[in-house]
Amino acid sequence: MLEFSHKPVMPNECMEGLALKDGGVWFDGTVGGGGHSYEILKRTSPGGRLIATDLDDEAIAAATERLKEFDGRFQIYKSNYKDFSIVFEKAGIDEIDGALLDFGVSSHQLDDCDRGFTYRNADAPLDMRMNTSAYLTAEIVLNTYSEEALTRILKTYGEETFAKQIARNVVKYREKQPLKTSGEFAEIIRNSIPAKFRYGAPCERKSFQAIRIEVNGELDGLYELVLALTRRLKKGGRIAILTFHSLEDRIVKEAFRQMEKPCVCPGNFPVCVCGKKPEIKIITRKPITASEEELEYNSRSKCAKLRIAEKL
Repeated sequence: MLEFSHKPVMPNECMEGLALKDGGVWFDGTVGGGGHSYEILKRTSPGGRLIATDLDDEAIAAATERLKEFDGRFQIYKSNYKDFSIVFEKAGIDEIDGALLDFGVSSHQLDDCDRGFTYRNADAPLDMRMNTSAYLTAEIVLNTYSEEALTRILKTYGEETFAKQIARNVVKYREKQPLKTSGEFAEIIRNSIPAKFRYGAPCERKSFQAIRIEVNGELDGLYELVLALTRRLKKGGRIAILTFHSLEDRIVKEAFRQMEKPCVCPGNFPVCVCGKKPEIKIITRKPITASEEELEYNSRSKCAKLRIAEKL
């Protein structure tokens, strides 16, 4: 087993975006190795309290060790951040001063051959579960979903141009034998894409991303999550959200936009009858991206986008 290692993305930008202060109650939806959580606790000392969640047992263990100097000021729950309301109830809190959501997969998960998240490890099992006790795996998806369902997943979640060809070839392959490894799936992808389109970014990346999103239900209820969590902020509290592909970013952008909008009446109404008031102020009109300096030591921050909003 690999020693848990994960570099937090845009840590300074996230902390500045949260407008941290002494004391308060803060939420970190994906504790990972504890990098962002450590900075939150350090910058809200001595009285700040942190509530954090994660689905990965190894991440929780690593973060607990990383944060031990702040013992008594943090609680980590094995839970999906989408279930934050249940976690808040267990922690005895109603409102929070700030929230950080990081939708990325940790470096540790990507590098661990036994997790099957990456196409770079040919012998890795087709797992891709963030919660290793969950039922659905990449192997189940690839070996049991219909060709039509696989095409939809690859096209929607991976924005893969050759989704139909890849799905068709997956079905042909499994008619002879079930897919078992990341290498088998990667080879099918490469053989499904014309040679002239295999240059530049690795051609396997989009399809692996798509299957991972399906396995973990990453986009399910994401829009509703952003609305509900933002509404649990105290007045002046901020939410900072890190996304790593266009689908996530689009959802966050639209949720923020709807919460900032003052009126939703049809344009032909002479006066407002809905009574809707703006709930937030969007701090980042354009998302923040990683600096050139960070890209040099953390290449996985390349696709990251940070959006921030403040509760009115």
